[in-house]
Amino acid sequence: MVSDRQELFKKTILKHLYFNKELSCTDLTQLTGRSLPHTTKALNELVKEGLVIESGYAISTGGRRPQVYSVRQDYLYILSVAMDQFMTSICILDMSNRMVGEEHVLELSLSAHPDGISILGQELKKVIAVSGIPKEKFAGIGIGMPGFVDVTKGVNYSFFDIPAKSIHEYLEMVTGVPVMIDNDSSLIALAEWKLGEARQRQHALVINIGWGIGLGMVLNGSLFRGENGFAGEFSHIPLFTNNKICSCGKMGCLETETSLSVIAEKAIAGIQAGRTTVMKGLSMENRIATYHQIMDAAIKGDKYAVELLSEAGYHIGRGIAILIHLFNPKLVILSGRGTKAGKLWLAPVQHALNEHCIPKIAENVEIKISSLGYAAERLGAAALVMENLDRGQLRG
Repeated sequence: MVSDRQELFKKTILKHLYFNKELSCTDLTQLTGRSLPHTTKALNELVKEGLVIESGYAISTGGRRPQVYSVRQDYLYILSVAMDQFMTSICILDMSNRMVGEEHVLELSLSAHPDGISILGQELKKVIAVSGIPKEKFAGIGIGMPGFVDVTKGVNYSFFDIPAKSIHEYLEMVTGVPVMIDNDSSLIALAEWKLGEARQRQHALVINIGWGIGLGMVLNGSLFRGENGFAGEFSHIPLFTNNKICSCGKMGCLETETSLSVIAEKAIAGIQAGRTTVMKGLSMENRIATYHQIMDAAIKGDKYAVELLSEAGYHIGRGIAILIHLFNPKLVILSGRGTKAGKLWLAPVQHALNEHCIPKIAENVEIKISSLGYAAERLGAAALVMENLDRGQLRG
């Protein structure tokens, strides 16, 4: 029993080193709440086992500079899966979040493939085999996916006919590797909190600008998922009387005026109506290429592309105004695929806040563009695995 507790504590140390890159023994003592002798003993054992390395010395604050430690990059690997409604990205990451081998991109329309989990399972099996990495070297598979995801039951109520009792049970059976799933926007928030703009923050709201408009919430120093994991369905705030049917089946949702799909549809319609633009050949059949062309055109100053993003950004800002009144956040991060356009989102969002927020409530709110960008979901899926490393569900 003592040995089991010690091994679990060592996994906790490895987890902290993964998220913080380098820490001293004193740092680890403070983070884990254990005594210095106990932490020193566990750390020495990890160094002896070759799982942790001495990586240098911390900056001196007076006196002797403390030794700092880091987890060995090839100690374990994570199979990270970032799914959206149309594309699935599969990557192998090491303990420094560096990609091992190439990104595997799978065109998988979730609404058109209720058997998508079976397709994903076979692809994961293939990626593991091609990598040449033994299965026991994978800490786990982390999967972010859109929809109503019940993390506890392992069910996505929006997509997939489940070929077993749960998604993770089925994929574990297919791959032989532990699996964890979560909503994509929740994982993007986890990535921002652990590795991005929200590090060390107790409160932050993370907007996922994608084919929908998601929301992940860091509240009181933890990721808030709600009763069943469905919190953050920002896309479906009923803001408009536009009679447009949303993907959820209701009308007038925020998504119906702001998603990347809607921006693409408007761009195509505008070009057909004769709007002047450098964009050409846009098509909803090839929406990924269309998305890239719109973003690239906007970044280069194309007036029509900028207009499209500004209109969507203003409406996103209207939604954020509601969140600010409800949660009183210090920080709102714009993240996800859409933030390829960078600072172009800031002015229209701020414009909406100026018009729709009570000034006193909004005066200290920071609006930031994610530095992680499209990689946020991939990193969030990896963070999900490592966050649970010391909870007895995964390998280590």
